[in-house]
Amino acid sequence: MTLPATVYPLTGPLRQDGRMLVVHVHVHVRPERTEEFLAATVMNARASLAEPGVLRFDVITDDADPAHVVLTEVYRDDDAATAHKETPHYAIWRDTVADMMARPRESAKFSAVFPATDGGWASRPQ
Repeated sequence: MTLPATVYPLTGPLRQDGRMLVVHVHVHVRPERTEEFLAATVMNARASLAEPGVLRFDVITDDADPAHVVLTEVYRDDDAATAHKETPHYAIWRDTVADMMARPRESAKFSAVFPATDGGWASRPQ
């Protein structure tokens, strides 16, 4: 499908500059521990949004399998992701949820294409 440039004009580069890091973390939680896992994870997500290099931190559950949780984390750069793992709240979360997982979590790293600026990813804690 091709959209006319007059409707969706490109105002900047199509690819992001490569610095911003998007991480999807897949966690399979023991079903009986899902609510407890989500409570701890939301606390960690809220604290993470206070970090200067964290642009977004979403906690998402799979409609077909509520014990499958995906964390979508958007960092300003690789250094911000490293700094996140050095925070006290991350260490507390990691240790708290370790025995709630049915198997080790898995992650995949991505580069942002759109939005191409960090402002487009910013989320506000609720």
